[in-house]
Amino acid sequence: MKAHWRFAVAVALLSAAALFLHARSGEVIAQREPLASFPTTLGRWTGTDVPIAPDALEVLGSGDFLLRVYQNAPVQQPYVDLFIAYFASQRTGDTIHSPKHCLPGAGWFPISSSRVTISLPGQSPYPANRYVIAKGDDRQLVLYWYLAHNRAIASEYWAKFYLVADAIRMNRSDGALIRLTTPLGSGKEMQSAEKRLLSFAADAAPYFDRYIPR
Repeated sequence: MKAHWRFAVAVALLSAAALFLHARSGEVIAQREPLASFPTTLGRWTGTDVPIAPDALEVLGSGDFLLRVYQNAPVQQPYVDLFIAYFASQRTGDTIHSPKHCLPGAGWFPISSSRVTISLPGQSPYPANRYVIAKGDDRQLVLYWYLAHNRAIASEYWAKFYLVADAIRMNRSDGALIRLTTPLGSGKEMQSAEKRLLSFAADAAPYFDRYIPR
């Protein structure tokens, strides 16, 4: 029942956003740099781009996407996978896809979920979704959140609410999803994996404003 209620709320918000944005002309498109120019070096992390399959791009829709694997070679620790999806406008039906729907489509299934608070230097703390996912014997830890207009939130339902509110207030419907992923070995590695993702987030966050406008 709770899931049906959430689905109904999400549909209502999306419908309201679509109707409002369709009726309102002259949407503001914020200036930004393309995600392809996101730094490949972040502190001690060095990144390598991973091509996104054409069928996946078709599902994602009309946006700007980055999928990159970063390695911290001096420490010799597991990689961090960075995925950013940015939509300059969500008025034509292309909207941010939740990882909890996309990951199962790629063969990854959640085995636990929770929320974590991310506290980065110079920023107010914000919530992020924390998932442990599995595919066969492989395990990964995932952190993801939605970012728009200098507002980071975990809830996709609140993201839809703010999409409508910002369309009314700012005449903008842009927004982004940020997802960080790293492999897990044994259960004892959970704490170090989360620390690794948070450390990477601290190195990457100062650059977000250039690619995800406030």
